[in-house]
Amino acid sequence: MKTSTLNMVIEPDEDRWHAYCPALVHQGAATWGNTEQEALKNIRDVVRMVVESLTVHGQPAPKGPAIRFR
Repeated sequence: MKTSTLNMVIEPDEDRWHAYCPALVHQGAATWGNTEQEALKNIRDVVRMVVESLTVHGQPAPKGPAIRFR
């Protein structure tokens, strides 16, 4: 299994939290949550799905610096 590291941004947005992965935002890696923890969980799930889709379709995943999946 190959390990990649990607940055994720989580920031307050009015009454909820916005989260996105800059390296994958053009592939739809953006989400939100009612709490910071919920936004973090959601963006991890979204990034995992995007990377899996890229892999299945034979496209390279962008490289970048900060999360690890287990």
